[in-house]
Amino acid sequence: MDINMYAHHALGLPGPHELYFQNLSKRKQVMEKKENNRKLRVCVATCNRADYSKLAPIMFGIKMEPEFFELDVVVLGSHLIDDYGWPEYWSFSSNECSGLISFRMDWLYLLAVQGTLKRLLQHHRNTYRMIEQDDFDINTRLHTIVRGEDEAAMVESVGLALVKLPDVLNRLKPDIMIVHGDRFDALALATSAALMNIRILHIEGGEVSGTIDDSIRHAITKLAHYHVCCTRSAEQHLISMCEDHDRILLAGCPSYDKLLSAKNKDYMSIIRMWLGDDVKPKDYIVALQHPVTTDIKHSIKMFELTLDALISFNKRTLVLFPNIDAGSKEMVRVMRKKGIEHHPNFRAVKHVPFDQFIQLVAHAGCMIGNSSCGVREVGAFGTPVINLGTRQIGRETGENVLHVRDADTQDKILQALHLQFGKQYPCSKIYGDGNAVPRILKFLKSIDLQEPLQKKFCFPPVKDNISQDIDHILETLSALAVDLGGTNLRVAIVSMKGEIVKKYTQFNPKTYEERINLILQMCVEAAAEAVKLNCRILGVGISTGGRVNPREGIVLNSTKLIHEWNSVDLRSPLSDTLHLPVWVDNDGNCAALAERKFGQGKGLENFVTLITGTGIGGGIIHQHELIHGSSFCAAELGHIVVSLDGPDCSCGSHGCIEAYASGMALQREAKKLHDEDQLLVEGMSVPKDEAVGALHLIQAAKLGNAKAQSILRTAGTALGLGVVNILHTMNPSLVILSGVLASHYIHTVKDVIRQQALSSVQDVDVVVSDLVEPALLGAASMVLDYTTRRIY
Repeated sequence: MDINMYAHHALGLPGPHELYFQNLSKRKQVMEKKENNRKLRVCVATCNRADYSKLAPIMFGIKMEPEFFELDVVVLGSHLIDDYGWPEYWSFSSNECSGLISFRMDWLYLLAVQGTLKRLLQHHRNTYRMIEQDDFDINTRLHTIVRGEDEAAMVESVGLALVKLPDVLNRLKPDIMIVHGDRFDALALATSAALMNIRILHIEGGEVSGTIDDSIRHAITKLAHYHVCCTRSAEQHLISMCEDHDRILLAGCPSYDKLLSAKNKDYMSIIRMWLGDDVKPKDYIVALQHPVTTDIKHSIKMFELTLDALISFNKRTLVLFPNIDAGSKEMVRVMRKKGIEHHPNFRAVKHVPFDQFIQLVAHAGCMIGNSSCGVREVGAFGTPVINLGTRQIGRETGENVLHVRDADTQDKILQALHLQFGKQYPCSKIYGDGNAVPRILKFLKSIDLQEPLQKKFCFPPVKDNISQDIDHILETLSALAVDLGGTNLRVAIVSMKGEIVKKYTQFNPKTYEERINLILQMCVEAAAEAVKLNCRILGVGISTGGRVNPREGIVLNSTKLIHEWNSVDLRSPLSDTLHLPVWVDNDGNCAALAERKFGQGKGLENFVTLITGTGIGGGIIHQHELIHGSSFCAAELGHIVVSLDGPDCSCGSHGCIEAYASGMALQREAKKLHDEDQLLVEGMSVPKDEAVGALHLIQAAKLGNAKAQSILRTAGTALGLGVVNILHTMNPSLVILSGVLASHYIHTVKDVIRQQALSSVQDVDVVVSDLVEPALLGAASMVLDYTTRRIY
C-alpha cells in the first residue's frame, strides 16, 4: 500500500482534503491544550500472545512519552494458562539422545552470548512473563479462562471476565482503554469498558476474515469510540458501519513497525534454536493452524490432513500449538496420535516469542495453516503462505498467499506445498508501512476528553421514509398471489385473513418472454396499488401447473397447457424486480395450502385435497406439513391409474383419473356427442362461434341427456376409485374436492367409497371446498405462513 496514503490519514480523517484540513487545526488546539492538563491515563489490556505482538509497539511508544501518558497494563486470558505459555522447546526421540548434551551446551552458550540465558533457565510457562521481560509493570492479572476448550467454555470465560473486570476498572479509572482484534476475551473487555463509561480505542477494526471472529470484531467496533485500522478497505468498512469519520485512523498494523526492520538481523541462531543445527534458511516450514469454532469437526479433519501432507512432504517443520478456542484439545490429540512431538522432522512448540517468530517466518520456505499472521504479517517478507480453509477467507492478502479453501484431501494440500515451497515473492505493505505507532500516539493525544462520551453514528439518509402515523400502524399485512393457469394469468393482493383485496386478470401469453414480462408488469402494478390501498406486501407467492422445485423457485416441467415453461427460474426475476421474497409451488399443492390456512383443512393434521379443473391435481398435508416428495412430484393424484384399458391421458399413459374426470376429458366426450348430434336437448343451444366444452356436457346432463349423464357418472366413478386408493394409501382424516367440477362429482364419489373402500376408511368425510380462489389463496399462504413462522 502506498506510504503516502498512510501519511494522508495520519489523523484518522477521511479522504477529502477539505475535511482533512478543516479538522487539522481543531486537533492541534486540543493537543496544545493537553500540554497544560493532566496526563492521559491509558489502560492496555492483552489477552494472548498474538494480540501482545500488536499491542507491544504501542505500549513501548506510550512508555517513551511519560509527559503525556500514564500506562496501566491488564493481563488476562491465555497469557495466564500454562498450556499456552512457554514451551518445552521440543522432544527428542530415543535415537537423538546421543547428541543431545553437546547440542544443548552449544545452544546454551549461544543464548548466553545473546544475553538470554537467564530467560531460558527461568523456563517460565506463562506468556505474561514476556511482558514483564519487556520491562512493563503489570497492574492486574485476571484468570478468566474456563477450562474445557468447547463452545460453552468460551461463553463461560466471557462471563467470568465480565464478573472480574468491573473491580479492576473501578480501581484503575482509565481515561481510555485500548482493545485489540476479535477474540472473545476482547469482547468482554469492550463490553465492560462501554458499560462503565470508559472510552475505547479498538485496534484492527473493520477487517473481514470469515468466521465467528467477524461477528465479535464488528460487535467491538460498535462498542468502541475510536478506531485504528490497517487498510483502506477496513477504513471503508468502518465508514459503512456508520462510524464517525473523525474517529477513524488509518495507521497500518503496529506490528509492521517491527517487522519491516527485522529481517536483516541475526537469524541463524534462532533457526538453530528452534529447528536444529542442520536446517538451512528457506528449507523448513512453519505450521500454525487453529480450530474454526463454527465447524469444529471439519477443522480437526483438515488439521489431520495437513499433518499427513507435511509428513509426506518430508521437510523439517515447526508446528505451533493451536489457540484455546473450542476444538483445540481435539487438534492436540491429533498431533499426539500421529506422534508429531517425537517425529524427527517436526518440532512441536506451544509458544515462540514474537521477535524470534518474525525471524522464523521471514526465512521459512513456506508457512501453512489458517492463522491471520500468515495472511497479514508474513506478507512483509514475501514468504510463501498456504492458507487452508475459510478462517481467513475474507482477508486482504498479497500475491504470496495461495488459498486452499476446500482443504478436504491430503493431495490438495500436498500439491499446494509443492507449488509454494521455496519461492520468494515481493514484499507486501498492504497492512502497514512501519510508521503506525507515531500516528497512533498522535491520535491518542488529539482525543478531547471534554467531548460527549455518547457515540454518534453517521447513518446514511433513508429514502422515502414513512413517518409513524396511524395509517402506517393500521396497514394491512398482505401477500401478492400469482396464479398461472392454462388460459389466464391472475395476480391478487391477499390479506392475512384471506380476503382478496384486489385482483387482476390477463390472458396467459403463449411464449416465455411475453409471459415473464407480463408477470413482472402485473406484479409491479399490483405492488404500487397496494400502497394506495394501505396494504404492506410481505412477499410474492406463485401457483403454477407442472412439477416445481419450491426450494429453488424453479418450474421443472410444465403441463402441456402452458407452453415454453420448462426449467424456468421464477424466483430470481421477481425477487430482483420487487425486492421481495418469492415462493413458488404447484397449483395442486397451493390448493392444499389454501385449505390448511383458510379452508376446511384448518387445524387438521392429515388431509388430502383433489382439485378438479382443466386437469386433475392435488396436495397432501401430513402432520400439518405439505408433502413434496423426493423429486417434487408427490400428490400427482390425477395420474392414479383406475383402468388398465382406459382412454389415453396427456401424461402418455392411459386409464388415469385425469383421462376420465378432468375438464379436458369431459370436453373431449362433449365434442364426440356434439359431432354425432347427441349432445343438445330441448332448451339447449351452442352458438356457432363458441367451442363445445365440459359445461355444455354438464348442462345436457341436467336437462336429462342420458348419454351425458352416463359420461359424468363414469367420470365421477373414476374419481371415486382414485379417492379410494388415496384412503387406503394415506388414510387421511378428510378429503376435500376443489375446483369447478367438484360439486358435480361429490355424490358419485361417496357412493364409490361406500361400495369399494375398506370399512375402516368408509367413515372418512369427503367434502366440497368452500374456497372460491384456492390457487390464489394457496399462493398467498406460502408468504403469510412464513411471516407468521409456520414451517414451509
